Amino acid sequence: MQTRVAETASRAVVAGLAHDGEALTVTWADGRESRFAAIWLFDNRPDGRHGPDGQRLFDVAELPDEIGIASAVLTGAGAVTVTFTPDGTTAAFAGTWLRDHALDPASRAERRRAPRLWGGELAADLPAATYAEVVKGGQALARWLAHVRDRGFALLTGVPAEEGMVCRVIELFGYVRETNYGRLFDVVSVEAPNNLAYTGLALGNHTDNPYRDPVPQLQLLHCLRAAEEGGDSIVVDGFYAAERLRREAPEDFDLLTRYAVPFRYVERGVVDLQAAAPLIELDCEGAVRAVRYNNRSAAPFDLPEEVVQPFYRAYRRFGRLLHDPAAIVSFRMQAGDLFIVDNQRVLHGRRGFGRGRRHLQGAYADKDGLLSKLRVLEEAHR
Repeated sequence: MQTRVAETASRAVVAGLAHDGEALTVTWADGRESRFAAIWLFDNRPDGRHGPDGQRLFDVAELPDEIGIASAVLTGAGAVTVTFTPDGTTAAFAGTWLRDHALDPASRAERRRAPRLWGGELAADLPAATYAEVVKGGQALARWLAHVRDRGFALLTGVPAEEGMVCRVIELFGYVRETNYGRLFDVVSVEAPNNLAYTGLALGNHTDNPYRDPVPQLQLLHCLRAAEEGGDSIVVDGFYAAERLRREAPEDFDLLTRYAVPFRYVERGVVDLQAAAPLIELDCEGAVRAVRYNNRSAAPFDLPEEVVQPFYRAYRRFGRLLHDPAAIVSFRMQAGDLFIVDNQRVLHGRRGFGRGRRHLQGAYADKDGLLSKLRVLEEAHR
């Protein structure tokens, strides 16, 4: 950890400064150049916030119409002091802060954490931890949460096989997201199920609750009792399947990103949940940011008639990639095992089961709490 901190500090050494009135150009010790617009620097000056990482003290509407740079000099401890026109305001920026927020393409790319895509090979090295270690917090908890961030999936073993423990695990990093199913829900076979999850049937890989807006971002399932036969859990990386589709059939990939699919869940007189979103959602730079797939809950597609045939071609192709045996990871949960999935990335399902009562408890949470906790833990151990 100390080595990484030292490397970061050495990259942030300012080797040269130049400005043309409109922007500041910083040359770093490693040869990289970063250009900072005057208005961006003025907007982010340290005294414009309530504390170093606090909220901004002014509105963008209050920024002057014309902002320029009169001078920029390197001062003590590697800081860069900038004097702005027209009013002579000065601001000192730490070199490390400028490097951390540099806008050149290479620096921006470094800040975009690429997901670690996986297929069936993950079965040989499942991302897992023990509850006894994770519950202590610190680095053990951070490593487990990092698995969820990077792979979208992680196991936890040795969780007491007691009702409500799934919520206790969520409370290690965030808050339970309550739904019409309650704060938590039991996945068991019942005589008159209103959801196929409450049967012994196999369930294909799916996103949970795509009929909600927003969709629950994290799902946890805790095994209280395993079936005597069958009931193995399965997971697949939806991002991996989406990137395969982009590579192998770009036209199909494009269709699934451009048209929304409606999803619906109805309990007559109780709920009628509806939402629509693309099966593959992209961020502003074209990277996959979310996958939704739940054939059981898909409502009739609302598409231009000329798009229906090609869309079904793309839909089938994507579905087959999501159920490709070479991409699927299967594992058998025992009492006390728990798994967590990023419900916007990793699809889950199960094999059918027969003899014995299988009992899982599930709950939902959101990623903001998990990622916040992970950042705090990582900062504490730098």
